[in-house]
Amino acid sequence: MARRFLRRATVAGIAATALLTSAACGSGFDDDAESSQTSGPAALQILIGSSGEAETKAVQEAAASWASASGNTATVTPAQDLVQQLGQALAGDAPPDVFYVDAGRFADYASVGALEPYGDKLADAGDFYPSLRTAFTRDGKLYCAPKDFSTLALQVNTDLWTKAGLTDADIPTTWDQFTATARKLKAKGVTPLAIGDTRDRIGAFMRQNGGWITSPDGKQATADTPENLQALQYVKSLLTEGLARYPKQLDAGWAGEAFGKGSAAMTIEGNWIKGALQNDFPNVKYTVHPLPAGPKGQGTLSFTTCWGIAAKSKFKDQAIKFVEAMVSVEQQMSFAKGFGVMPSRQAARDQYTQAFPADKAFVDGAEYAQGPVNAPKMDSVLADFDTGLQGLDRGDPKALLERVQKNTQAALAG
Repeated sequence: MARRFLRRATVAGIAATALLTSAACGSGFDDDAESSQTSGPAALQILIGSSGEAETKAVQEAAASWASASGNTATVTPAQDLVQQLGQALAGDAPPDVFYVDAGRFADYASVGALEPYGDKLADAGDFYPSLRTAFTRDGKLYCAPKDFSTLALQVNTDLWTKAGLTDADIPTTWDQFTATARKLKAKGVTPLAIGDTRDRIGAFMRQNGGWITSPDGKQATADTPENLQALQYVKSLLTEGLARYPKQLDAGWAGEAFGKGSAAMTIEGNWIKGALQNDFPNVKYTVHPLPAGPKGQGTLSFTTCWGIAAKSKFKDQAIKFVEAMVSVEQQMSFAKGFGVMPSRQAARDQYTQAFPADKAFVDGAEYAQGPVNAPKMDSVLADFDTGLQGLDRGDPKALLERVQKNTQAALAG
């Protein structure tokens, strides 16, 4: 789970290119879509990007239960490489009926008509967290149901905290407080913060200052703004003053590893860090808190996946019923207990926080979270942005944002 949102699959661009090229050549995702609908028992094919054995087992059992009760069949296949396999399948003639769609890939698939826009047909579709609905909405249509989500929060190593003479009063709630606390830690010889060196972590600071890479509808480039500049300048100041370090500077593969090793007193990660620390660093004691608010208020990033339905599926009605069963409060809570995800329905919030009180900061983040860029053909733009962020400590934030703005405008123009 720790690596799930840490990096994109390297073949993502290849698969997306195949899909977009196929669409441009007239693959006709919507051709005769309605006439292909089959009534009666369905043989649903379901492709998932599993985080491990626990998730595969939980989804297969849930699918078998639904199939038994409904008189259909449902075969769940965990992909070896979901992006590659799904891109190829959607570009062909027989894609899976139901499949996981990462929010970062959603716009690529939706923009070429590969997805059935069924979301608003679901009962209680308005119960999904608004930020998750936005992640899977295009041209005013909710395409697919968010299956679960994660957000970023602040983790604090309580042993390092205490040894440095800090108390709960030092838990930062604003940028200014964060800087002050970080300086106290550094003065005691402790690296204050380990943070990932990509937009999937640093982007949270942009959101806390009211900025982001694109407009909410994904149609306009908004990278080169005073809000984003101030955010990157602040992160650069943390790096240059030694108040924050990237994982590679701490001899770690990701920030959670550096935190687990005790190389930093704080980190910024999602709720997947819980399982990673339990497995690799079970003796680390820590607490979880909301990210410090910026000048424009609270902000975090969300990472989510939806249950996509293929526009070419012959079993759309049955597929929608399957998804409805998978996103019920009862089933989402079962998944939460089975493999550690957070339910996407607001109606499950109280049950979840009662069962997992230590995760409250992650759940609360849904109210002010920013999802991934919701625009197609942005892979190379975002990869270039990440490259720039990796050299932020010695780079020019203004020049970086100008380049991202120019590249984003070009990508959105097609």
